[in-house]
Amino acid sequence: MQNILDKIRGRIALAFSYQAEDVAALHLSLEALAALGDSAPLLEVFTLDTRKLFSETEKYHAEVEAFFHVGITKYYPDGAETKKLEAELGEWGMRESLEKRYECCRVRKVAPLGKALAGKSAWVTGLRAAQSVTRSAVQALEYDEKYRLLKINPLAAWSDAELAEYVTAYRIPVHPLYAQGFKSIGCVPCTRAVTEGEDIRAGRWWWENPEHKECGLHLRGKA
Repeated sequence: MQNILDKIRGRIALAFSYQAEDVAALHLSLEALAALGDSAPLLEVFTLDTRKLFSETEKYHAEVEAFFHVGITKYYPDGAETKKLEAELGEWGMRESLEKRYECCRVRKVAPLGKALAGKSAWVTGLRAAQSVTRSAVQALEYDEKYRLLKINPLAAWSDAELAEYVTAYRIPVHPLYAQGFKSIGCVPCTRAVTEGEDIRAGRWWWENPEHKECGLHLRGKA
């Protein structure tokens, strides 16, 4: 990780979506940047506040900021677009079709991501190949063609066990909903706990086919 960040010229963004992967990626990044000292690129830790987050997520946000001594910048969806979306979909309309769900994700997540990545040279994510079928080809280094920057996925090859061991070893706080069976946490209407034997992202958009379970944030593109 240190060797990768040392080659970056310009600002880096770290996408924080409240998963165990994200705190591990944040820990790795901060350790690497500290080792680089004055030559380290500037890092912005950001999150996409969709206005549909769990109350536990809000509390966890503050806990992570305190643990790492960093500020996590919140990017919000456009107010007018959100108002129009809510008028069209109500609380549960995104479940009526894939197109409606994608539009909800576009307004609440994809558009704000563009704001977060503006002016950045690279972004760090917590993506892992083992998470789901939609992420099985993820690589440690990729080029994001849409945003035209380097995408760093330091946990790409990590197993579930390796992630759990890392978080435990460094006593990193994880989202409180993990203790209630949630293994991937997003918006309230689109997230549920998983049962034994289900993959960790089975609780996201559970009414859809597995190959559709992405929100549009992560387009493929190798470095």
